[in-house]
Amino acid sequence: MFYQDKHFRMRLVVLFVTLLLIAVILKVFYIQVFQYQKLNSLANDLWQRNLPITPDRGLILDRNGKVLASNITTTSLYLVPNQIKNKEEVAKTLSEILNVSYEEMYKHVSKKTSIERVHPEGRQLSFEIADKINSYNYDGVYLLKEAKRYYPYNDLLSHVLGYVGIDNQGLSGLELKYDKELTGTSGSIKYYSDAKGNRLAKAEEYKEAVSGNNVYLTIDLDLQQSVERELDNAVAKYDPEHALAIAMNPKTGEILAMASRPSYNPNDYKTYTQEVLSRNLPIWMTYEPGSTMKITTLSAAINEGVVNLFTDTFYDSGSVNVDGATIHCWKAGGHGAQTFLNVVENSCNPGFVNLGFRLGKEKLFKYIKDFGFGEKTGIDLTGEATGILFNLDKVGNVELATTAFGQGVSVTPIQQVRSVSAAVNGGTLYQPYIVKKVENAPSKETISAVNPKAIRQVITEESSKLVRFALENVVAHGSGRNAYIENYRIGGKTGTAQKVNNGRYMVGNYILSFIGFLPADDPEIVLYVAVDNPKGVTQYGGVVAAPIAKAIFSSYIELNNVSKSKETIPKTYTWLDTKYSILPNVVGKTIKEANSILKNYKIEYSGEGDKVIYQSPEPDYYVSDGSTVKLMLGN
Repeated sequence: MFYQDKHFRMRLVVLFVTLLLIAVILKVFYIQVFQYQKLNSLANDLWQRNLPITPDRGLILDRNGKVLASNITTTSLYLVPNQIKNKEEVAKTLSEILNVSYEEMYKHVSKKTSIERVHPEGRQLSFEIADKINSYNYDGVYLLKEAKRYYPYNDLLSHVLGYVGIDNQGLSGLELKYDKELTGTSGSIKYYSDAKGNRLAKAEEYKEAVSGNNVYLTIDLDLQQSVERELDNAVAKYDPEHALAIAMNPKTGEILAMASRPSYNPNDYKTYTQEVLSRNLPIWMTYEPGSTMKITTLSAAINEGVVNLFTDTFYDSGSVNVDGATIHCWKAGGHGAQTFLNVVENSCNPGFVNLGFRLGKEKLFKYIKDFGFGEKTGIDLTGEATGILFNLDKVGNVELATTAFGQGVSVTPIQQVRSVSAAVNGGTLYQPYIVKKVENAPSKETISAVNPKAIRQVITEESSKLVRFALENVVAHGSGRNAYIENYRIGGKTGTAQKVNNGRYMVGNYILSFIGFLPADDPEIVLYVAVDNPKGVTQYGGVVAAPIAKAIFSSYIELNNVSKSKETIPKTYTWLDTKYSILPNVVGKTIKEANSILKNYKIEYSGEGDKVIYQSPEPDYYVSDGSTVKLMLGN
């Protein structure tokens, strides 16, 4: 019995050992075959170290491919503490070079981590500092390439572009809005070390960083520079609280230029207040528009057929009484009897009150909303405001009257540009946009492109044509005369809006503006200029804002080779204006005949002969009286 039990136990032990060996073999097989990749990866993780390579951020370019935001190569400091043999010496050296405390640096070099990034003191180092660190050739001290955002034109387009943080993340403007598209993919250098952190001879593995996508804007750099220059001139001349300008293609909604003052340099954004950094005035600032709003009332009245600009008349006594409230015209004593074309030219408040009542509150406010007021335009920028309109059920006769000439409502500059564009482009409201396309940086293939987006038809083409004609007359004969350019058709409207503070109008504090378009018969640019509370000048939009617009229009004409027009409306001159007239043609005339015809001009002759064979300037264009005319003589 004992023998049988012993034999049984032995067989049981053998069976157990055999099963155990089979289990071990199966486990080893499973590990070697099925879990090899996983375990190998885990093993590698224990003895491999990754040194990061930051990618270049995608470029931001203007519509013609000129770079507005790029990158420069800098160096950043990384440590592998286990490889640093003399931590006290390294900490002392680095603290002196980087101008930080020894205690702080010692924390970095002795930290229990595989890789330590010295932040922020060791980020984006200058070449000189990096070279000094490198000269010591310390084990465990690594200097790695890092991209730093760079804006070559400093404060140009700053509020639109925005800025990035030290980790190249977008913090404002387009840098924030398109951060995902602009951010690239990080690379790395992999090396291998033992358990103590000592570097092994095994070959390094290099993973290249991938740059972010490039973003092309609708902005024209040359025009943007002109706008920025004129705003700088305005700030120097008038010392305003703010100044801003927007230029847009009325046929597409493309923003051609956008700027405001005060501005900032995104290369050095930390030196500016958050108030300056965060406020992109052309889309953020809201205020009563003043007389520029009259374009909406005019467009609605023409489209509804409630006024004939040429035959309907209005008598302006200087004021109008609406439910006990007296609304004054800017001209003391009024303009007297005038056509409604004169009402527009003269920017006559009582006349526009009359148009408001002809329309009625339902129709007027319908057009105000159809022109895009009271809602965001949808421009691809952060921080856009909505503006404020009266609730229709709270609009009485006084509110209707004041709204008709631009008081009592609050709008943004971009809303005004969009609405006027619709009024003069044939009646179509477009969504403004500033990003034209996104492209893959290495391949240059287009990833996404933005096409013009028509929102709605607001007025008819015929109505739009009449609006353009009326506003061209404003520039030729009315309050916008200081925006007039000889030989070119320009339409527009001035605005002088009294500012509001705590529900009360401020004395002697105005936002002066001008909004215009060129050429008046087929507009390709709508320009808005506003100057907030200028000092030392008569506070009228026609005096301050219109000349700024004229300078910008002049630049646009030169940059785009805009053709002269022979069908301009002659300007009405005052004694303060320079007189211009059409230059007669004297080609083919004798010297005596040319002298008689050009008696109001200075003449310079060249060549030999008794007849004029060429003249400069060319005939049939407007030139100022007393100008020099060069005549070439021949036979």
